[in-house]
Amino acid sequence: MTLPRLVLAYLVARPVASVLNMILIALGVATLSALLLVTDQGRERVKRDASPVDLVVGAKGSPLQLILSSLFHADVPTGNVSLAEAEKVAAHPMVASATPLALGDSYRGHRIVGTDPSLLALYGASVAQGRLFEDEMEAVVGSAVARRHGLSPGARISGVHGLAEGGTAHEDHPYQVTGILAPTGTVIDRLVLTSVDSVWHVHEHGNAAARREITALLIRYATPLAAAMLPRAINTGTPMQAASPAYETARLFELLGVGTSVIEGFAVVLVLGGGLSLLAGLHAALQQRRRDLALMRLLGARPGGLAGLALGEGVTLLLAGSILGLALGHATVEALGAWSLASGGWPLTGMAWVAGEVVLVGCVVGLGGISCLLPAWQAYRSNPTAILDSR
Repeated sequence: MTLPRLVLAYLVARPVASVLNMILIALGVATLSALLLVTDQGRERVKRDASPVDLVVGAKGSPLQLILSSLFHADVPTGNVSLAEAEKVAAHPMVASATPLALGDSYRGHRIVGTDPSLLALYGASVAQGRLFEDEMEAVVGSAVARRHGLSPGARISGVHGLAEGGTAHEDHPYQVTGILAPTGTVIDRLVLTSVDSVWHVHEHGNAAARREITALLIRYATPLAAAMLPRAINTGTPMQAASPAYETARLFELLGVGTSVIEGFAVVLVLGGGLSLLAGLHAALQQRRRDLALMRLLGARPGGLAGLALGEGVTLLLAGSILGLALGHATVEALGAWSLASGGWPLTGMAWVAGEVVLVGCVVGLGGISCLLPAWQAYRSNPTAILDSR
């Protein structure tokens, strides 16, 4: 009987222990694999959403909240700012472009953004069906919004106050959908875009002062020198604040890193537990097979072959657990992505691969293989005569 067939026979002979060891390893690998996939795709998505913008200007408050609300549309705004003050910043010689944002309402969990065509230019977006908004109360919708709610040019939609669907409804001020945007893979896919005038119209309630405020400006620098001078000038010389997307997103991932580390630690404990369980199981199996191994030695089996048998059992379980873990991790992310897409959140896919997964499997098999060396060494050093004479 060849070594691979003998390894398989021994594994089948103790199915419960083999399956339990494989499951422990698979759970740890699945957790780490899913974490790698979500983290990698999350970082890439944040980079795509934030990279077109050099600076966000808005009401004073938390810089991170300003970035989350104005770039990722995942938080409430810090407030509104004077249109006149914002126009002064937009006219600064160090500003190449300034895109206005007027926020406050949403459509079924998707933010309604008052802006102008420069927002589409920032993200390289284009109209796939219909046309861009031109008059008040006209809107274009992102591809994800249109797909989720079955919208097409000519549809009429009404917003509610805030991001939650249960906010105060503006049914007396419906928007007419004039166009559907082509997919971009950025935050704009999940937005409803209209003119700033439209947002003012919905919220003025007879108060013309509502037309003199916006929520934020998305700024592109005209010169690299602006990065050192413009934020400080805005923060100290105006009633507004300037927040750097690059700096704030780095802070965001630093904050998220604490939770990620906890999950990573849990997964490592699972893998280590699987490795220790594997070590104990192989040692116990070796003791049960002492006479079998002794007879194999007397029949001509080399010591290295017996050591390879013990090592082969462990490595086979490690590889099987790693493959099962990768499949489980990718399936979990794919299911999470489907749920997120259906609820209007960030899309995730389990069909992607991360380079770190190769390192993960290598570490699991390598470190687990080390735990199998003790049983392998015991099999190598076994004395067949002494074992058979002991009974």
